[in-house]
Amino acid sequence: MPSPLIKTMIEQYNYPELNTDTIDEFIQSQQECVLFFTENPERFPESDDVAMILPELLKEYGNRFSAGVIAQGSQRKLQARFDVKEWPTLVFLRKGEYLGAIARVQDWNDYIIKINDFLTSEPKRVPGIGIPVISESSSTTNCR
Repeated sequence: MPSPLIKTMIEQYNYPELNTDTIDEFIQSQQECVLFFTENPERFPESDDVAMILPELLKEYGNRFSAGVIAQGSQRKLQARFDVKEWPTLVFLRKGEYLGAIARVQDWNDYIIKINDFLTSEPKRVPGIGIPVISESSSTTNCR
């Protein structure tokens, strides 16, 4: 269950709580969005800090992107998909494609610099996802 502060943020700003069944529909339906991975705020108290910062970031960008909060029961299941290694993490997407992530609490200017970079760049492969593929023909030699 989210902390009281995160629960209040969800209710006050009407952010959807996303799980493994609802995340794809949400991220595909948004031009640009941010996913808030909180993990357990009792173990990671910075999550409450980010819960205060996230609505301010959305305001700063004129609500250019939508926010969704990853439900507690789906955090670990979705962690690898978005290469979340630290808690809390904000993951930025455009039409479901990865733009970048910001982990833990940052200085305001660092958020702005990183988000500006994400919003002006092309989507990229999620770091940590994928295995390099080498074709058999390029890795074998003819030994006659």
